[in-house]
Amino acid sequence: MKKYTYTEKKDTRSGFGDGLTELGQKNPNVVALCADLTGSLKMNEFAKNHPERFYQVGIAEANMIGIAAGLTIGGKIPFTGTFANFSTGRVYDQIRQSVAYSDKNVKICASHAGLTLGEDGATHQILEDIGLMKMLPGMTVINTCDYSQTKAATLAIAEHEGPVYLRFGRPSVPVFMTDQPFEIGKAIQLTEGNDVTIIATGHLVWEALQAAEQLEGKGISAEVINIHTIKPLDEEAILKSVAKTGCVVTAEEHNKYGGLGESVARCLATNAPAPQEFVAVNDSFGESATPAELMKKYGLNDEAIVKAVEKVISRK
Repeated sequence: MKKYTYTEKKDTRSGFGDGLTELGQKNPNVVALCADLTGSLKMNEFAKNHPERFYQVGIAEANMIGIAAGLTIGGKIPFTGTFANFSTGRVYDQIRQSVAYSDKNVKICASHAGLTLGEDGATHQILEDIGLMKMLPGMTVINTCDYSQTKAATLAIAEHEGPVYLRFGRPSVPVFMTDQPFEIGKAIQLTEGNDVTIIATGHLVWEALQAAEQLEGKGISAEVINIHTIKPLDEEAILKSVAKTGCVVTAEEHNKYGGLGESVARCLATNAPAPQEFVAVNDSFGESATPAELMKKYGLNDEAIVKAVEKVISRK
């Protein structure tokens, strides 16, 4: 089994900010819009270096989406930035009508997703956004796991034609994907295993790797796959792995309804059914606490993944 280590922790939103800064230097068609959260989205450098291509729209997220859709008509590539809750739930109608239905080349970039938003509480901790966005026809949905992957995804979506939802977070997490290539729609196998497939996304990828090491000590060989692109889903990689292991655990910082787990379940049900367990929030809102406290309470950590693996293997 390949052991993944890290030498530093960085927030994934900084990966977005650094990627956007690089895009500003490389691609004159890239423009950025922010809803009064420039610092939180790490868009400061882009705004400073390219004031003529940066639009501070204020606390008017719906207007931001409309402006972004309009900018695409002139050949611009707009990146919108605000919290995930405001990027999706607050402006769903505008995204559906002006971006998805119209197939506009807008990049909806969302920080502070999931429970790891922490102390801001349930009203800001959106756990439904992946489901909302993946149901929109033509929408690409990406959920990155660390700083390096977020930066790589930011660069990649500028080259992708069509609407994209890019989801990332606030807390500092291990940086461990530095040398891994990023391709939209292509899963990344991180470890090889024969007993169980662990399919994880976002912050749960690192937890899955930690779980795999613990499982190795119990004599269980786990294959860990990083699904950074929820839609389009890399069904080939999933089916190939599960054909070997015979069971799967999915892990995500999202409601169990509508997220990665359900996409994997649909893939298996329509191709090769296999036992599956879900590590996800169990149909509830969050609450105010530290990210670590919330991840433990809501069962979104390595310990929860180990338990899910032991359960799913018993079902084979």
